[in-house]
Amino acid sequence: MSDLVRKKNRTRKKNTKLWFGLLVVMVWSLTLGWGMAVAISPTNKIESVNTKSVDSVPSRFQLGEQLYLDNCSTCHIALPPAIFPTETWRQLLEEMDTHYGQKLPSIISPVILLMWEYFKFASRPINQDEVIPYRVDESRYFKALHPKVKLPRTLSHRTCITCHPSVSQFDYRTLTPEWEDAP
Repeated sequence: MSDLVRKKNRTRKKNTKLWFGLLVVMVWSLTLGWGMAVAISPTNKIESVNTKSVDSVPSRFQLGEQLYLDNCSTCHIALPPAIFPTETWRQLLEEMDTHYGQKLPSIISPVILLMWEYFKFASRPINQDEVIPYRVDESRYFKALHPKVKLPRTLSHRTCITCHPSVSQFDYRTLTPEWEDAP
């Protein structure tokens, strides 16, 4: 009878080891799978530095946004990237020597690359039949954002200040009192 008890004990120990091994493998697999899911998931947590900004910007593009503001808003107001299609921003970055007829100081390549990543994220695609706009008044999206606004004949980025008094802080959401309740 003792042989029978020993056999049962050995079988129980084998079953216990098997279940314990399966449990360890299962916990390890779940932990590894969770870790990989966290590692490869896009980190598009949107944290806007400026809550009045045009749109919230994920943290990985905020440096590009800041470089855009630092480099471009020293000469003129910074336009929201969505005003122009991505192709316009690409052309503007490639033609930094003759920016709207002006000679610009040289900007180093890493800064341009960071701004380009921001523009690709924040701008819009161009329609297939759309001509690449180079000026604000040529932008289809700009016109769509201002459907009932009678725009002056000669439109420029300076015109924005008349309705958006806080553009110097990249705030296009705050409007002048006469436009606050406009349809």
